[in-house]
Amino acid sequence: MTAPVVKGYCPGALRPMMSGDGLVVRVRPFNGRLRRAQADGIATLAAAHGNGLIDLSSRGNLQIRGVREDSLAALITGLGAMSLVDADAEIESRRNVLVTPFWQTGEETEGFAAALTEALAQPDAPRVPGKFGFAVDTGRAPVLQTASADIRLERDAGGGLILVADGFDKGKPVASGTVVAEAMALARWFVEMRGDHSRMAALLAGVLRCPAGSSYRVSVRITCRDPAIPRWGRWSALPLDNWRSRHWQVLPSRGLRMTPWRMLLVESARKLPKVRGVITDPDDPLLRVVACTGAPRCAQGLAKTRSVARSLAPHVPPGSLLHMSGCAKGCAHARPAPLTVTATRDGFDLIRQGRACDAPEATSSLPKTLSRRSECPTATSPMARRFTASPLPRSGRRRRWRVSRPRKRSSRCA
Repeated sequence: MTAPVVKGYCPGALRPMMSGDGLVVRVRPFNGRLRRAQADGIATLAAAHGNGLIDLSSRGNLQIRGVREDSLAALITGLGAMSLVDADAEIESRRNVLVTPFWQTGEETEGFAAALTEALAQPDAPRVPGKFGFAVDTGRAPVLQTASADIRLERDAGGGLILVADGFDKGKPVASGTVVAEAMALARWFVEMRGDHSRMAALLAGVLRCPAGSSYRVSVRITCRDPAIPRWGRWSALPLDNWRSRHWQVLPSRGLRMTPWRMLLVESARKLPKVRGVITDPDDPLLRVVACTGAPRCAQGLAKTRSVARSLAPHVPPGSLLHMSGCAKGCAHARPAPLTVTATRDGFDLIRQGRACDAPEATSSLPKTLSRRSECPTATSPMARRFTASPLPRSGRRRRWRVSRPRKRSSRCA
């Protein structure tokens, strides 16, 4: 099987990436928030210069899809007029800052995110790899611990600030006035020590456990909680992140908060209007599946991932997650998931508690069997207990999965 092309960076506004449906232009909202006028402007630009589709990424960003090369300059000009573009592509690539959506104006979280953004724009900022990121998770309880980030700012059980290197289970106590400087120092340490590693967890998994001279073993992190609906806003999502420009224009709000869960937090909304296709019920099964764009919009996609994921969503139990990936890169969900289905040229791989690139425990040579409820592994079969920790619906019909022999991790993982 031909391996997918790993480009080693995420698309940006100033460094877009070509895909199967045109250029992908990623917009990184400052502080993880869009003003009402910015949201309306993005919807207008997406319709005028792209195909009208807007994706929400697992890093709390949004992507305008299907942008034509002859329209790119006009799109960037429009984004710049709304203060949504960095000074240059290098600064943009470093500004991977994920912010908890539950901050309120005047709180420390807002100030930390703004100060970190400013520090990353300085000429002496550490030259971290393109996918290296930061998480500002300083609410009452952390909610971003399962999201992609390499340096995390959180609070310990006593409410004190701690700086956490991803891959390490304890944090270093820091003060409010020095937290950004401490984060930059940790980033510089990573750049000096990383070798061929592009992520913090991979570096710490080796011989090195923590920066020399640090006191990471002092404060214990508290357990990540599931995000709750705040009193001052409402969640809004679309099935499998299939946003169109018109959806943005009907959300009544002073602003929109980005999240890594491919949902928007609509500010100051007590009740959302009923819009066809928009999910406002947090228990909707479609929120239990994550899928990339897939074929044909992604040139590397080997299946129409979202139609398959839609058919499997009713079988995913509450509290669990199914990751449907169009190739071994696993762009939609970089971390292990309870159940991952990866498209291949021969069908699909089924992976338990792993990433899209990991070795499968079972394979299916007939992709169409995935979309049928009767073909999903059931909780009553020994095979199903190997696939997922959460039960799937009962089915008495014949299953078309073939169990693979155990083997070491696939070399598909970068």
